[in-house]
Amino acid sequence: MSARQKPRAGAGAGPDEPPRRVLLDPGSERTPALRARLPRPERLAGLRVGLLDIAKARGDRFLDRLEELLAERGAEVIRFRKPTFTKPAPDAVLQQIAVRCDAVVEALAD
Repeated sequence: MSARQKPRAGAGAGPDEPPRRVLLDPGSERTPALRARLPRPERLAGLRVGLLDIAKARGDRFLDRLEELLAERGAEVIRFRKPTFTKPAPDAVLQQIAVRCDAVVEALAD
């Protein structure tokens, strides 16, 4: 790769390395924070997976289907919902997710 070329999003550093992923935080970051990704669980069976509905139109439809798929794979699904999509989730909701769940999916839809 020449000095002028930029790596493609998703391209790994070498043929034996997994693709790089760039995760963007939708929050207001004046200076982007670098965060290491947590390892994926080896299996879903027995995990408590939180589904956070951000209260946008049709997000619940996506989460309903995702709940079915997760349950088929043995996960216990716990549902959460923000009061409105226009504001961050209340601290109490975030605390419940942190305490009760092994993993979480946040649904965005329109």
